[in-house]
Amino acid sequence: MVAKDSANVMRFIARVADEKKGQHIVALNVSELTPITDYHLIISVGNSIQARALADAILEATQEEGIRLLQMEGYEQGRWILLDYGDVLVHIFLEEVRAYYDLERLWGDAPREAILP
Repeated sequence: MVAKDSANVMRFIARVADEKKGQHIVALNVSELTPITDYHLIISVGNSIQARALADAILEATQEEGIRLLQMEGYEQGRWILLDYGDVLVHIFLEEVRAYYDLERLWGDAPREAILP
């Protein structure tokens, strides 16, 4: 059972993403910069089929752990899928879409958090 604090939820989702071949996984700790969320977890994938498969794996794993999804956007297109878990926002990007929006630059003041052991 995953402890439900935001850091543990973020790390749990990052592990699922890593196991399912998510690439360039980055966690930005934005807790001191915005009251909206604690973490942006940013993950790259190679194509929209992989994006949806990764989203499905994360949804299944979090549901099994009782971690509640609040909102999901972009699943049908599979270019940028956003999974909103409240204190953790998960962004699953195609590489070119990730480069275009460049959330790491946008949230450049946010420290990167260690996500995998």
